[in-house]
Amino acid sequence: MALMTDRKRVIGLGSAKSGTDHFWKTTITAVALLIITPMFLFSFGPLLGEPYADVQAALSRPFPAVSTALMLIVGFYHFRLGIQMVIEDYVQGLARKVAIIVTACISYGLMAFGLVSLAQIAL
Repeated sequence: MALMTDRKRVIGLGSAKSGTDHFWKTTITAVALLIITPMFLFSFGPLLGEPYADVQAALSRPFPAVSTALMLIVGFYHFRLGIQMVIEDYVQGLARKVAIIVTACISYGLMAFGLVSLAQIAL
């Protein structure tokens, strides 16, 4: 048995070597969403129910387009982190790995779909 101090054991980030990193990413994206969500709601909310031409004109301006893009990127990334945590807690074995891969693909696919759609509307 190796003699280790408590600090030396903690430096390895735990038994899986990634729990602290996952926690910090989730926390950072949550704080970012606290800032991005009101920006998105104030820039995109008034466009609900408007004709397509008005929405296209509004999304062609930088602030609404950037706030929508940030909401898509950070929102779906935060979703991926959160759903991965739920899957790790409640699913076991091979199904866990498959579920994490599938939800990551769905999350990144929806993010890409949203960004391409935003680019088509804005440009």
